[in-house]
Amino acid sequence: MALSLGKCELCPRRCGVDRTAGQRGYCGAGELVRIALVSLHQWEEPCLTGKNGAGTVFFSHCTMKCAFCQNYDVSHGGFGLEVTTERLTEIFLEQQARGAASLDLVTPTHYVPQIIEALDAAKARGFSLPVVFNCGGYENVGTIEALRGYVDVFLPDLKYYDDDLARKYSNAPDYFAHATAAIEKMFDLTGPFVLKDGLMTKGVIVRHLVLPGQYRDSLKILDWLHERFGNEIYLSLMNQFTQMQQCTASFPELRRRLTTMEYQKVLAHAEKLGMENCFVQSAGTAMEKFIPKFDGSGVQTAGEV
Repeated sequence: MALSLGKCELCPRRCGVDRTAGQRGYCGAGELVRIALVSLHQWEEPCLTGKNGAGTVFFSHCTMKCAFCQNYDVSHGGFGLEVTTERLTEIFLEQQARGAASLDLVTPTHYVPQIIEALDAAKARGFSLPVVFNCGGYENVGTIEALRGYVDVFLPDLKYYDDDLARKYSNAPDYFAHATAAIEKMFDLTGPFVLKDGLMTKGVIVRHLVLPGQYRDSLKILDWLHERFGNEIYLSLMNQFTQMQQCTASFPELRRRLTTMEYQKVLAHAEKLGMENCFVQSAGTAMEKFIPKFDGSGVQTAGEV
């Protein structure tokens, strides 16, 4: 699959717009990369953060735009600053110079061509961090294949098993089919995970956020992951659903937090299946204080991140 901004089909929505001519598809991204924050982030999975944190690059816009998104201003509103590919290269090198444990590309799908170009340039200048592709899971297999040799760790969500839920909350009724095919391709690219001194140097970590009232959907997701991959990938089970103001009016069922009992049922099922490699969250993570402050820090100048 040839990746092109001239007829953008990077994600399953396949809008076909010419971003080089100023057209914008579903995600809202243009020709230039837009970034909301460059930071050292301590709240990713431990095998990605190390001592100093993951070197996160939070990209603006999103191919999914989930109703309950914690980063609403960035994903839906497109907040951020535009940068050239040359500046993106500098950002990657700056994250390495700060001692980041990994380069964590957050919501990057709609900028894959620019990311590949920037990684090529950065590697020519000594860049060597593990590259993490942190995405919503709604991916084209061809776009993932294009990342062969560029991405070391894939960190996709697997949000929904039920297509009705995917349609309702993310306007993506074909989510499960695309996400599972993409995750299989990711595993094909990396193989079983590898840990070195507690840090993941290659592999797949699948994240799943348990939604209020939907733990049964979560159980089906665990069944699929274990049947397909056994213990050759990591799982990250999240309880951090936060009631965001933008979605509670339209979806009254999301006006509450996940209960301890709901989350425990999912954890118990993972244990029953024999899933050995699983990150879990403690109580108190469903709070807005854990959401990064998106203020453009580190985007146009190195700054303190």
